Amino acid sequence: MKLLHLSLFLCLLTPSASWALSSDTKQPVYIDSDQQTLDMKSNKVTFTGNVTLKQGSIRIIADELIVFRDAKTGELTELQGYGKPAHFTQKTDEGKTLKGQANTLVYNVKKDTLVMTTNAELHQDDSVIRGKVITYHISSQNLKADGGKGERVSTVIQPSQLEQK
Repeated sequence: MKLLHLSLFLCLLTPSASWALSSDTKQPVYIDSDQQTLDMKSNKVTFTGNVTLKQGSIRIIADELIVFRDAKTGELTELQGYGKPAHFTQKTDEGKTLKGQANTLVYNVKKDTLVMTTNAELHQDDSVIRGKVITYHISSQNLKADGGKGERVSTVIQPSQLEQK
């Protein structure tokens, strides 16, 4: 029975989509936390307390991380990170470091999107985007930022980055 639980847990953490460096999805996923709870009926694992996820160049630091998988296929479907704020970093294929933070980070595997909600910030080099919700489509590298009701999106682009374009 314990072997079944371990096998289920390992299947849960095997991602099927790519984000960050193309080689990241071929790397193992390491998650450290103070506590872990496995709910076999809902196919989710909840990590709480000083959670750190590492996979290749990807890093997520959160107070809580919930990992979901599809019950039929066993594929990873979604990661949800929560914190005040939760943080993530990743290296792109171009060698740049992308850093983000928000109170909620949701990575949807099938849609290949990272949605950052509440106090969302996304940094690359010295430039930054701030908004209520930032949606980043990873494979196409398209980004949409929304300020929310009555708020605006704030963007700072450094002159050196404009010259590089």
